[in-house]
Amino acid sequence: MLSRRDFLPLLALPAFGAKGRLRTAICAYSFREALQKKTLTYEDLVPLAVENDVDGLDLTVYWFPSTEASFLLPLKRLAYRNGVEIYSISVRTNMCQPTAELRDKELADVKKWVDVAAALGAGHIRVFGGTVPKTSSEDEAAKWVVDVLARGAAYAGQHGVILGLENHGGITARASRIVDIVKQVNSPWAAVNLDTGNFTSDAYRQIAEILPYAANVQFKRDIRVTEGKLETADWDRLTKMLTEGGYRGYLALEYEEKEDPLVSVPPLLKKLNALARKYSV
Repeated sequence: MLSRRDFLPLLALPAFGAKGRLRTAICAYSFREALQKKTLTYEDLVPLAVENDVDGLDLTVYWFPSTEASFLLPLKRLAYRNGVEIYSISVRTNMCQPTAELRDKELADVKKWVDVAAALGAGHIRVFGGTVPKTSSEDEAAKWVVDVLARGAAYAGQHGVILGLENHGGITARASRIVDIVKQVNSPWAAVNLDTGNFTSDAYRQIAEILPYAANVQFKRDIRVTEGKLETADWDRLTKMLTEGGYRGYLALEYEEKEDPLVSVPPLLKKLNALARKYSV
C-alpha cells in the first residue's frame, strides 16, 4: 500500500517505470513581441491553447498589465471555463545578492509573485539564480542563492507553490551547481525548472543530471551539444529521458526563433502533443 510519503518526495523524483504522465503547454514568452506590443493579450493565449490542443499555460509575467485581482481573476476564470490550466508563471529574479538587505529585497519580490501564482491557481514559478558579481566567487554567490531560495520556498510552500530554479546561465550555467543549490535548500517546495535549450555544451548529459529534480520542463527547438553550436534538439530522446527518469508533468514549448510564432508554434505543438501521448500512461 502506498503511503503519503510516496507522493511527497523531498528532492529527487521517484521512479514510476518507463511510462510517464505528460501534459503539454505554451510558454507565453513564445509570443513575447506581440505581448510587448499589445497586439496579443494574455487572454488571447487561452483560445490559442484550445486551438492547439494543449493542456496548460506557463505565463511569463514580464508584460502583465497588472498584478491586481481585476486582471488576474478574470484570466483565471477564462482559462478554467476553457479547460486550460494556468499551472506556472515565469518571473525574473537575481538571487546572487551580496548583502542581506539586497537579498531581503529579492525575497520580497519572490513573495509578491508567489501571491500572484496563488491567485491564478498556479502551482509553480520559474525563477533565476542570477549572475555572479565580478568581485565574488561562484561558491560565495551560491550561498546567497541558497539563502534567498530557501526562504522563498518556505513562503511558497505556505501557498502550495513550487519554486523552480532554471538552468539559465550565470550561477546556474552548470548542472552540478544547480543540483548542489537545490540539495542545500532541501525543501519540497524548491526544485528545478529544466530548460532543454539553455546549456551551452554537453546538453543531454547535463539535462540528465538535473532531471531528477525537475518540477517543470520547457522545450526549445534547438540544443547545444558542442560549445557554441546550435543543432535541432532530439525531442523524442528528451521525452524518453524524462519518462525513464520518472518525470510526470508539463512539457511547455518555449519558442525563441525569429519566425512568426503564430505560424511556427502550431506544428511544434503538434509534435510535442504526439510525444506526450507516446510516452504517457
